[in-house]
Amino acid sequence: MSDPIEWLEPDALGGFAMGGADGIRTRRYHALLLAALQPPDRRMVLVADVEVYAITEAGRFALSSHRYRGNVIHPDGVHHLRAFAGAPWPRWTYVLPDHTQITCELVVEPGAPRVALRWIRGNSQAAGAGSGPLALEVRPLLAVRDYHSLRREGAIDLTPELAGNHVTWHPDGLAIHAHANATYAHAPTWYRRFDYSAERARGLDHEEDLAMPGVFTFDLAATSAPAWLGFSTSPWPEPPAELFEREAKRRKPIALHERAADAYLVARGDGRTIIAGYPWFSDWGRDTFISLRGLCLVRDRREIAREILLAWAPLVSGGMLPNRFHEQSSAPEYNSVDAALWYVIAIGAYRAHGDVSAADDRVLAAAVDQIVTDYAKGTRHRIAADTDGLLACGVPGLQLTWMDAKIGDDVVTPRIGKPVEIQALWLNALAIAGGREALLARGRASFAERFWDDERHQLYDVIDCDHVAGKLDPSCRPNQLFAIGGLPLQLLDGDRARAVVDTCERCLWTPVGPRSLASTDPRYRGRYVGDASQRDHTYHNGPVWPWLAGAFVEAWLRVRGSGDAVKREAHDRFVAPLRARAVGGHLAEIYEGDIPHHAAGAPMQAWSVAELIRLEHLTR
Repeated sequence: MSDPIEWLEPDALGGFAMGGADGIRTRRYHALLLAALQPPDRRMVLVADVEVYAITEAGRFALSSHRYRGNVIHPDGVHHLRAFAGAPWPRWTYVLPDHTQITCELVVEPGAPRVALRWIRGNSQAAGAGSGPLALEVRPLLAVRDYHSLRREGAIDLTPELAGNHVTWHPDGLAIHAHANATYAHAPTWYRRFDYSAERARGLDHEEDLAMPGVFTFDLAATSAPAWLGFSTSPWPEPPAELFEREAKRRKPIALHERAADAYLVARGDGRTIIAGYPWFSDWGRDTFISLRGLCLVRDRREIAREILLAWAPLVSGGMLPNRFHEQSSAPEYNSVDAALWYVIAIGAYRAHGDVSAADDRVLAAAVDQIVTDYAKGTRHRIAADTDGLLACGVPGLQLTWMDAKIGDDVVTPRIGKPVEIQALWLNALAIAGGREALLARGRASFAERFWDDERHQLYDVIDCDHVAGKLDPSCRPNQLFAIGGLPLQLLDGDRARAVVDTCERCLWTPVGPRSLASTDPRYRGRYVGDASQRDHTYHNGPVWPWLAGAFVEAWLRVRGSGDAVKREAHDRFVAPLRARAVGGHLAEIYEGDIPHHAAGAPMQAWSVAELIRLEHLTR
C-alpha cells in the first residue's frame, strides 16, 4: 500500500489550501481557505470544501466526494475522477458517464489569504462525448474555526451581502468574500457528521458539521469561458481567473522542489520566519535554525536568512530562545535547550556565506555572546556548563531536546544530564562565539574521554543521566552523528569516528534516513500507529527522521574523504533514494522504521526538505 498523496498550496503568510489527491478530506486541516489572521498565527479554517455537481442532458453527476460517519462516501464524484496533477497547481480531471470532461483547478495567491478555483470543459474525443448544455452547482462548506478544532452545528450568521459577482458572509464576526461568474441562491443549511479518517486513526475527535450558505450556479456551455470562484478574507481586487494567469507566469521558471522549499518561508510581522511543517506546525525555534541553512543559505536567500536571524535576536532571554510561540497570543515559550544553540550555528553559517554589515554583526554577536555566557553560568531548567566543560540540562517533567514527546506529565525520552548532540552544539557554539578557548578545550577533552562506548563502538546518548555522575545511557541513537557531521566543528575523528558512522549505518540507516533508535533495542517500535499516546511513545523510539540524514551523510563523507567519487557514491546511496520519496518536492516529518517505511507525522516538514537540499549541495 502506497502513501496517500496530499497537495499543498501555501500563501506565504502561514495560511494554505490543502487536501488529498482524490478530493476526499481526511484531516481537520484539509481546507480550501485556511487563513492566518495574524501571520503566521491565529490560523482559521474558513472554507473547508465545496460540493460540486455537473448537470448535462444525460443527468446530474457529482464532481466531489466526502467521507461521512460509518465510512460512507457521498456523493460519488471520486468515481468520475480520472487524473490528478499537483503542478503547477492542483488539477483534477473528471469524465462523466456521457463522456463530458471537466477539469477543476485550484491556486492560492502568495502574500494574500485568497484561493481561486476554476472549472474548464474539456474537448473529449470519446464517441458520444457530451457537447450540449452544461451547468455547475457549487455549494461552499464553511467551518469558521481554529484550525486545530472542529465545528459543531450551532448558531452562525450566514446572511449574505450581494454586490454584483461578489457575495460576502460574516460568520462569527469574520468576513468571507466570494467572487464568481455565477448566480448565487441563498439556501443556508448544515451538512453533518463529516468523518476525517486520519484524525480517527490518531484517536482524536474526527467528526465535524459544516455550514452551507447557498448555491453558486455556473453555465459551462460548449462555447462559454471557464467557471471561476474565489474565496478570500478581503474583497477581491480582480476576478479570480486573473490569479491563474499571473501565477502561471510566476511559477513557470521555478522548479517544483524550489517551490516546495519556498512553502516554508512565511511572514511574521514585518519580517520572515520558517514554518516547521504542514499542516499543524507553526514556526518553532529549533526547526527554524536547523532549516535555515538548507532553505535559505544554500539557495541564495541570504536576505531572508538575515531577516530571520535579526528578528529572533531580541528574543534571547537568559541565554535561551523560544522553542515556539503560543498560536493565539504569540507569547514565547522557553522550553528548549538547543534552539539557542542552533541559532548560533545558523549565525555562523550566515557569516560563512557572505559579508555581514557591521551593524548587523553587532546585533548577532551580542545575541551569541548572551547565549554562551548565560548557558555557561547557568539559566533555566538546570542548563549550565559543568566543571568538565560540558553542558548539563534538564529537570523532571520537561522535555528540552529535540526528542520532545510528552504525554501529560510523562516525558517519553527525558534525556536529563548531558545529551550527546547538545554537547556537539555547545562546543560548536563556543567555537563560533570565540574568546572562550579554555572552556572549549576542556569541553572537547571531556567529550573525547567520557562519551566513547568502547563495548559498542559508538557514543553514549547521554552521560551523567539525571545529573548523577557516571550514569550512562548506551542507547544507539542518531544523536551521536552530530559529533562528526552536521556541524562545522568535528569532535571525533580517526578510527572512532569511522566506527560511529559504521555503527549508525549498520543499526539505524534506512533509504529515508536514520531510525531514531536501533531496531535491536527492546524499546524499538517499527510502526507508527494507534492513538495519540501510543504514537507519542513511538515518536522517537523507532521512526525514521529524514532531517538526520544531513548529519549522517556529512559524517559519512568526512570519514571517507570528500573526493568526487566519494560524493557520487554518497549521492547515489543516500541522497537519491531520499529525493525519490519526495511528493511534490516535500518530505514527511517521519517515516516508519519498518519496511516499507510509510510516511507519518506531518506530511510536509521544513527540516526534512532543508537537509535534503543541503545534502544535494554537499554531494554535487
